[in-house]
Amino acid sequence: MNTDAESGVRSEDAGSIPASDGSSGQAWPDDLKHAACGFLMGTADVVPGVSGGTVALIVGIYERLIAAVSRVDATFVRFLKSRQWAAAFRHADGRFLAAVGAGIVTGAGGLASVIKWLLSEHRSLTFAAFSGMILASSLIVSRRVASWTAGRIGLLLLAAATAWWIATLPALRNPPDSQAYLFFCGMLGISAMILPGISGAFILLLLNRYETVLTAIRSFVHLDITADVIITLAVFAAGCLSGLLMFSRFLERLLERRHDATVAVLCGFMLGSLYRLWPFQQDLTPEITDLQEKQFQHVLPDALTGDVWAGMLTTAAAAVAVLLLDRAAQIRSVGSNGSSR
Repeated sequence: MNTDAESGVRSEDAGSIPASDGSSGQAWPDDLKHAACGFLMGTADVVPGVSGGTVALIVGIYERLIAAVSRVDATFVRFLKSRQWAAAFRHADGRFLAAVGAGIVTGAGGLASVIKWLLSEHRSLTFAAFSGMILASSLIVSRRVASWTAGRIGLLLLAAATAWWIATLPALRNPPDSQAYLFFCGMLGISAMILPGISGAFILLLLNRYETVLTAIRSFVHLDITADVIITLAVFAAGCLSGLLMFSRFLERLLERRHDATVAVLCGFMLGSLYRLWPFQQDLTPEITDLQEKQFQHVLPDALTGDVWAGMLTTAAAAVAVLLLDRAAQIRSVGSNGSSR
C-alpha cells in the first residue's frame, strides 16, 4: 500500500523521468560505448592538466553527463526515501551514469601505475609535461572570457597571487594527515570535472594529495588491498560525491551569473598554482623510497644542459597536445550543434 509521500512523488515527477534511461530502454552496445567514453575520461582525470570534461566534450557525452548529475536532486532523494529504487535510478539516468562511472574507474586505475612510475623515475620530465598541459589549459580557459577588462585582469592577477601564496604555504608541503582533509580534497577535485579545461588531478596536486590518491588507486588495482587503502578511497569517494552534489552546483550558478569574472579567477588560480609543478627540483630525501614521504626543493638551473632542454621541449609538446585536444573538442561541439539543427 502506497503512502501519501509515495503518491506525491509519483504524481509530481513521473513525467520527468527520461524514457530512455531505464534498464529496459537502452541496449548493451550503448552501455559499452558509454563505458568506453568513461574509460577515456578516467585516463584523462589521472593526468594533471588534462580535463576529463574536455574528453567528455570530444566523445559527445558532456551535456548528458552534466544533466544526469544535476538530476541527483531533491526529487531523487524523495524517491529514495519512499523506496522507489527503480524510479530514482531512471530519474538520475542511472544506467548511463553507471556505465560511465565504471569506465572512469577502470581508466583511472589502469593509468595510475604508469603515472606513479613516471613520478618516481622521471619526475622532472613528468612535471615539465604537466606544466605544459596546465599552461595550455589556462589559455583555453581564458578564451571563454568575452572581453578582458581591467577589472577581470585584476581578478586574474589577484587569484594567481593567492594561488602562488597557497602553493608555497608550509602547511601544504606537509598537509594534515586526516580523513577530513582528504574528504575536502575530494570535494574540490571532483568539482573541476564540470569545467572543460580544468583538471581535477591538478587540484589534488596543488593540495598535496595527488600522490596519496594515486598510490591508493594503484594498490587497489594491483589487489594490494589494506584497511588504509579502503579507508583512503572511501573517504575520497565520499568527498567527490559531496562536491559533485554541492560545490559543483554553486560553481554552475557562479558561471551563470558572473561567468567572465569566475573564469578569470579560475584561470588565475591555474597560473599561480604552476609553482607546484616546477620541473627542476632537488631531492632532499634520497634515502626514502616512498613517494608520499619524500621532500623536494625547487632549484634554478645554472646552465642550459641537455636535461633543461629536454624539460622545455617536453613542456612545449605537452602544451601542443592539449591545444590539439581542445581543438578536437571544438570541432566535435560544432558538428553536434550543426547536426542538431
